[in-house]
Amino acid sequence: SWYTYHKDLGASYYIYLNLLNAAGTGAALWNGAPSSTVFTLGTSNGANQSGYTYVAYCFAEVEGYSKFGSYVGNGSSDGPFVYCGFKIRWVMIKCTSSAGDWIIWDTSRSTYNANDTALFPNLSAAEQVGTGVPLDIISNGFKIRATAGNFNTSNVNYMFAAFAENPSLVPDTESPSTTPDLSITRATKATQAEV
Repeated sequence: SWYTYHKDLGASYYIYLNLLNAAGTGAALWNGAPSSTVFTLGTSNGANQSGYTYVAYCFAEVEGYSKFGSYVGNGSSDGPFVYCGFKIRWVMIKCTSSAGDWIIWDTSRSTYNANDTALFPNLSAAEQVGTGVPLDIISNGFKIRATAGNFNTSNVNYMFAAFAENPSLVPDTESPSTTPDLSITRATKATQAEV
């Protein structure tokens, strides 16, 4: 399974990228929150077992390019507005407090609002059009337009990762924060070559 850290969950929690499970607790999985230069693993066999090879993808929030955060659903078709500071090109949302699919929207496949063409990366299904999970992509973030449990149940927590349509990166003279906000770790069994 793909263990995932998100800054808004904290270092005592993880969520699976490839499953619909709610966030779980696992103090031994991460060894504290990431710093600006490293993320460290704990003693859990899920991410640090002897004899396995691991890959980790780490993303840091960059102003004008990417945003990682969370919001609380309101259960209304006039759902929450989430500020990102840019028009998004791609956004992925996951409920953290109960089981639910990961959902991806983008402006390549649906170029108008309400954007209801979605991918469910934890499933093997093809893209779904007219899914009943509409989202408005606007100039500075996104607005939820349905009451679906996967992204807008009242008083339920959701996390998201978003990337900009037209990135406006911070000039080279400034140093944006490089503390990882989202880390994904996957194990594969190491093999030994015969000599």
